[in-house]
Amino acid sequence: MWMSISARIREAVGIQAAAGTLVAGIICTVVLLLFVQSTAWSMYVCRDARGKKYYSNMPESGTCAPLAMRKSNTFSLSGKWPGYSGNSRASVRYNKQIHYYGKRYNIDPALIKAIIQAESGFDQYAVSKKGAQGLMQLMPATAREMNVADPFNAGQNIAGGVRYLRSLLKMFNGNVVLSLAAYNAGPGQVKRARGVPRITETRNYIKRVLRYYQQYNNA
Repeated sequence: MWMSISARIREAVGIQAAAGTLVAGIICTVVLLLFVQSTAWSMYVCRDARGKKYYSNMPESGTCAPLAMRKSNTFSLSGKWPGYSGNSRASVRYNKQIHYYGKRYNIDPALIKAIIQAESGFDQYAVSKKGAQGLMQLMPATAREMNVADPFNAGQNIAGGVRYLRSLLKMFNGNVVLSLAAYNAGPGQVKRARGVPRITETRNYIKRVLRYYQQYNNA
């Protein structure tokens, strides 16, 4: 069974509410609009003991009901986000490695594809201004930590990137939103902020990955 979206998303939202209602509103909007029902998982709208609404991928109690998404809440991504090539062949080329390491580390392949799309647009030889390399844009220090000898080798890069993502999911108790924030900004930033950092690039990155995730799940 693939790694599911953690019900503890509401915990991250609660942390942000303490830091400021604007940030909490952004997180809630991301969760509500971008997490949709798919063949892999479903979303539910629930209420806690105080009657506060939150969203979960699992019906934790009798207070949860399936979240029905209207067609108007689906998104067309073609040409809208940086890194999106619109070329489905790019992702198909690495399907074997993505599915292999997704199964090995218990990560949904659609999420792996979404991260690769957002990070490099499936460019095996991509290098960022900060020095991140390859499909999953591993920094040299991260590549060494994940035992990646050649970051431009597709198989090694995907293996290292998925292994790193798995470590972040473990660090943040399965919370995908915080794990994506850590993948972009670093786990230290997320821990210091006690939630999603107030970094525009990181917030946009989370939204971008989740939209790609929706796209690949729908496909």
